[in-house]
Amino acid sequence: MFSDSALRSLVILSVGLATASRGQEQPMHAPSPDVNMTEVFSYPVLPVYKEAWTRESWNGLTTFAAATPLRCFGLDAESPYDVAVLGAPFDTTTSYRPGARFGPNGIRQGSRRIQVTSININMKTKVSDYLDVVDCGDVPMVPTDNKVALRQLEAANKMLLNHTSLRSYEGMSIAKDGKFHPRVLTLGGDHTITLPLLRGINAIYGPVSVIHFDSHIDTKKPGSMPNSPWLPGEEIPVSHGSYFWYAHNEGLLAPDNKNIHVGIRNALGSWADYDNDYEVGFVISTAEELEEVGWRGVVKKIRETVGDNPVYISLDIDAIDPGSAPATGTPEIGGITTREIKKIMQRLEGLKIVGADIVEVAPGYDTQAELTTIVAANIGWDMLALMAKTPLVE
Repeated sequence: MFSDSALRSLVILSVGLATASRGQEQPMHAPSPDVNMTEVFSYPVLPVYKEAWTRESWNGLTTFAAATPLRCFGLDAESPYDVAVLGAPFDTTTSYRPGARFGPNGIRQGSRRIQVTSININMKTKVSDYLDVVDCGDVPMVPTDNKVALRQLEAANKMLLNHTSLRSYEGMSIAKDGKFHPRVLTLGGDHTITLPLLRGINAIYGPVSVIHFDSHIDTKKPGSMPNSPWLPGEEIPVSHGSYFWYAHNEGLLAPDNKNIHVGIRNALGSWADYDNDYEVGFVISTAEELEEVGWRGVVKKIRETVGDNPVYISLDIDAIDPGSAPATGTPEIGGITTREIKKIMQRLEGLKIVGADIVEVAPGYDTQAELTTIVAANIGWDMLALMAKTPLVE
């Protein structure tokens, strides 16, 4: 603690500085004899905090929600954890504005006021009480070859999922091998990254129901895209508008239309896109339904659709109205509000969330207030809370 003389010195200095900052001229004279300058400026602050600077309490890096940084593909590869946050800096299949490759960094920046050790009031839980969350950083993805980049992400995701989680639970795991595996929250990146992520999920859990928050259906047949720049007969690669079509063909999605889009409101190339979407295995909840049935009605439709299946949540930030989240490649007006998405997330408690992603955040189009990245980070925090609330047991 400061001595009495040091406190008096600080008060005298503070008053003098405050007066000077108000523009009042002060006479130049020597410090008061009562001011012990040595004591004021040499107080040993550092030893007071040195003991608390531990790996658990402080790391100095901007990780998602202050999660512990971990070199998951290097020296810390064998360290156990329950959830890995993974960045996927990829945006070379976007159809309008690029920039989502900077999304992982932006979302982490937006999460600086969030901590996994804090109580999430709306979700009524403290994530760190139930899950050990680590941030594995970004996957090194080749920026000039989509096929290679997506294979790199697929390999990295599978590597994380193949571990055994830190915690185990009473009851049988829903994983095919009966073990408890870590879950992954991926920060995108454009929406194409969901395809390689679902491949890793499928290897552990089999086909899963997808809750897809988006303003676009993303199930288009590659050959049916209007105004396509590809030549007739040329193989059209996967993109952020067609990856679910590929996922369906690979058997990654739950059958019998147990998958749902939420927030749809974009233009379609043709009415046939609706038929194709149903064949791929989705039902649709439009953004306008929120006006008709409210968030409770949307939650009811989601839960009736996915049932008791393992669930993967994929959230395109353009599902949120651009008034709240403008920084995305393909904005569409009339979207879900931030309050509505939080209420929907709250009521998904009990679903068996095997993984999740947040995609299409392009910070270069954000405001100086960092609106979009803050929105994305808070949604990610709610996703972690959902995972914390429901162990993956039969």
